[in-house]
Amino acid sequence: MSVHEHEVKALLAGAGVAVPRGVVVGDDGFDRARELAEPLVLKAFGPGLVHKSDAGAVLLGLRAADLPSAAADMRSRLPDLAGFLVEEQAAAGVELIVGLVGDPGFGPVLLAGLGGVWTEALRDTALRLCPVSESGARRMLASLRGAPLLYGHRGAPPVDVDALVKLLMTVGGPGGLWERLELGEFELNPVIATPSGVTAVDARYLPAESPAPVAHRAPADFLPLFEPRAVAVVGASSSRPNFGNMFLDFYKAAGVPLVAVHPEADEVAGVPAVPSLASADVDYALVAVPAERCPEVVGQAAGVPFVQVMSGGFGEAGRPELEAELVDAARAAGTRLLGPNCMGVYCPRGRQTFVGGGLGPAGSVALISQSGGLAGEVIKVGERRGLAFSRVATVGNAADVTPAELLRWLARDPETQAVGLYLEDPRGGRELYEALSAAELPVVLLVGGRSGQGRRAAVSHTGGMVSDLRIWEAMAEQAGVTLVAGQDDLIGVLAYFQAHGSRAVDGDQVLVVGPSGGAGVLAADAFDRAGVRLDPLPEDALGGLGVAAAGNPLEVPVGPRGRPGLVPEVIGALVRHRPYADVVVHVNVQAFFTYGDAAEPLYAYARALGGAQEALPRTRITLVTRNGECAPAGVEDEVRRIAGAAGIPVYRTMEAAAVAVAAGGRRHGTA
Repeated sequence: MSVHEHEVKALLAGAGVAVPRGVVVGDDGFDRARELAEPLVLKAFGPGLVHKSDAGAVLLGLRAADLPSAAADMRSRLPDLAGFLVEEQAAAGVELIVGLVGDPGFGPVLLAGLGGVWTEALRDTALRLCPVSESGARRMLASLRGAPLLYGHRGAPPVDVDALVKLLMTVGGPGGLWERLELGEFELNPVIATPSGVTAVDARYLPAESPAPVAHRAPADFLPLFEPRAVAVVGASSSRPNFGNMFLDFYKAAGVPLVAVHPEADEVAGVPAVPSLASADVDYALVAVPAERCPEVVGQAAGVPFVQVMSGGFGEAGRPELEAELVDAARAAGTRLLGPNCMGVYCPRGRQTFVGGGLGPAGSVALISQSGGLAGEVIKVGERRGLAFSRVATVGNAADVTPAELLRWLARDPETQAVGLYLEDPRGGRELYEALSAAELPVVLLVGGRSGQGRRAAVSHTGGMVSDLRIWEAMAEQAGVTLVAGQDDLIGVLAYFQAHGSRAVDGDQVLVVGPSGGAGVLAADAFDRAGVRLDPLPEDALGGLGVAAAGNPLEVPVGPRGRPGLVPEVIGALVRHRPYADVVVHVNVQAFFTYGDAAEPLYAYARALGGAQEALPRTRITLVTRNGECAPAGVEDEVRRIAGAAGIPVYRTMEAAAVAVAAGGRRHGTA
């Protein structure tokens, strides 16, 4: 049930928002409108009358004498009307929309953009999660494609932007209307902005039941999840190998103390067995039994701090009641539930794993993923590219342990210096936003299901609702985290954070150096798309170095017959003239192998860059090995090893490097 417009406008006026002067009348009493300045607007209101213009319930440009007949005509077409609102017609100006919506995942969201007839035609709007700051409100307006209309366009005077910002703060700022309304939807459209102020000409409010408050549990200590004293596996067979047996093999290879849970056998695949979880003295239990049996098994986990349910067939399969029963069983047992529908945990330091092939090196990069399969790929591909993980947790349906809860703990974990997230579901989005905003370590976020096809796949994968992509974008911008478009960029940004995350830098400039003018032009395009500015070089900075053209990107010869130290010398000379936060060096690997095997000159070049990074501790150096597939097997790995030892991340494409450098600049306020 919508609130009548005159009631909404009374609320607005009480909050200091300008609205047109008006009166509310029935089928008579139009004489009261003679106090208003013509031209007038007649609006009908009544039950279910939400889109008044579409229903023919709005008339503009009327005189007071026209009102009775106009109202009678409306009444004949709309017999259930409750009354009429007569208002002074607002002067022309720039028409905007300002609104609030209660997103199921992220809570109250503020929207602003071009309004009136342009709202649906242009869809030129910006979003922010409430509460919005004044600077955030100004960035919303500046981001609109139609922003020139606000600041003076083709000789027109600028509108009162300060008044417009004040309106946004009244609606969506700290202490704003978003805290007082039961959203639903709240929309002011149009808001007319002129040089002398802003007026909310039309207002609509559809209340909704307030969502149930999120029950925040006491902060958990997740160390036993990642570094358990011992692990139990429920579901391994003594006769027919299954998923449970596969995990027994993984854990045996990792060397963690291990017990199997089996109702009859004394051992399974050489692992001692106990009849139930109630008899298992462990910190972590993996459950791989049919979904229907999971609540009973989890209910026996009293004394086990963490239980992971690998099994699917719960909310993602249209069975939310079974998922709720599982959560109730975990809470009754006093255990925390990871999953269901997830692969588990990976932590080389704690001998935790859900991937075959052994444990990689322990490191400082963490990952939280709704998808176990994707997490496994990130681990294997990431380790091949030099990543070393501190903690990886897959959460599946996240029925109990949430990504936000894990992130809060990882942000305080001394072994973790950067976090990646892969998510498909915004349930708990507000909690996640708060955790991201509070995190002081760098975070990169990949969201699945952002297209129509992806949303359908996400629903079938984790049963998740997927919010408008723009809400994810707004959340990432407000929280200061990087939102990437694919798995490769997720790995690439984590590699950058691993190499440079703790490095303090000077300035905010970015320099690109390498051979081939064409590659440099394409590099400039790639960095522009990533939002990274490449400023011109300082004059006379390269005197005596034999570099012909002084642009940015800077063309410097690099090849098998070149001098490996030339590029480091150029970098050093430029940094002495102007501090650079980032220097991206690219090389055409194919050129080293066109006329034979020239791996050693390429290695020498990588070592020279390593020396430059050591000599320039307040500059982040990144290497791009273009056309690396032209090198013999093992060469790229060796270049990556040499560069990685010096703290230099390596990428195969300019596009990947640009995304990573943009993430670093965003983290340090330089992009």
